[in-house]
Amino acid sequence: MSSSTAVADATLVTPQVLRAWRLPEPTGGKEARGSILVIGGSSETLGAVQLAAEAALRAGAGRLQVATAASVAPFAATALPEALVRRLPETSRGAIRADDAAEVLDLAEAASAVLIGPGMIDTEETQALGAALLPRLRGPLVLDALGLACVTADEGCVLHLEGRAVLTPNPKELALSLHRDPDLDDDDPAGSARELAGRAGATVGLGGATSWIAAPDGRLWRDESGGAGLGVSGSGDVRAGIVAGLLARGADPVQAAVWAAHLHGRAGERLAAAVGRLGFLARELPPEIPRVAAEIEL
Repeated sequence: MSSSTAVADATLVTPQVLRAWRLPEPTGGKEARGSILVIGGSSETLGAVQLAAEAALRAGAGRLQVATAASVAPFAATALPEALVRRLPETSRGAIRADDAAEVLDLAEAASAVLIGPGMIDTEETQALGAALLPRLRGPLVLDALGLACVTADEGCVLHLEGRAVLTPNPKELALSLHRDPDLDDDDPAGSARELAGRAGATVGLGGATSWIAAPDGRLWRDESGGAGLGVSGSGDVRAGIVAGLLARGADPVQAAVWAAHLHGRAGERLAAAVGRLGFLARELPPEIPRVAAEIEL
C-alpha cells in the first residue's frame, strides 16, 4: 500500500473521535485501576524508568511497581514514593542481568500490565530477559526502546498474547525491528508500522512528527498533535508509560495506543504554549496528562 493510500485510509485522531471511544472508568480503590510493572533502567539511566512510571500513574493506573538495576533501586524508591521497587542483579556495566529473570517473574505474572524497555542498555541481556519472561506473560504488555530488541530477535515473541501487546518504537527502532537500515529515511512510515503490527501480531504506536498507530488487523490511525518540542530526551519514555497506564486501567491495546498518542501530543502543545515551542522538558509532560484527559472527556 502506498503512503498516500495509507494516509487516506487512516482515521485522524481528534477529541471527537476519542469522546466516542471513552476509556474505562474504574470504580473503587487502587486495585480497580490495575497495577503496572515497569522493568528497565541501568546504573546510568534511571530517569527513563521514572518518567515512564510517573506517566503510567498520571494516565490512571492504580498501583505502581518498578524493577530496576540494584545499584539505583534505592534512588528509584526515593524518587517514586508511590512505588514498590524490586532490585534486580546487574552486569559489570550496570545493565539488568538476564539470568536472574526469576527475580521479577512473580510481579510480572501478577501485574495488570507490564512495560519493558525504558532505560535498558544491553541488547543481548535485554533479548535474553525477554526470552525468559515473555513466554510466561498472559496479560497486556508494552515493549519500548531496547525492549523492542526482543521483537528484532524473534518477531513472533508476543504472538501468544493474541493482540494484547503494544510496541512503541521511534522511526529508527521501527527500522531495526524490521531488519532495515535505521539510517535510511522511511518514505512510508504508516506502511512500515502496519507491516510490523502484522508480523508481530501486536499494536504498533509509532512516534514522530505524525504518530501512526497500526492494529494487527490492518486498521490505522494518525495523530498530528504535538510539535517539535516533543523531540527531547525522555519524551518517548513518557509516551510508553501512558500506554502502559491506560492498559493497566483496562483500555484495550489499540485504544491505549491511540489515546496515548493524543494525550502525549496535546501535553506537548500545552507546554509549548506555557513555556515555549522548544525548551520544555520530558519531566514536565506527565503532570499535563490528567488535564488533557479531562479536557477530552468533557
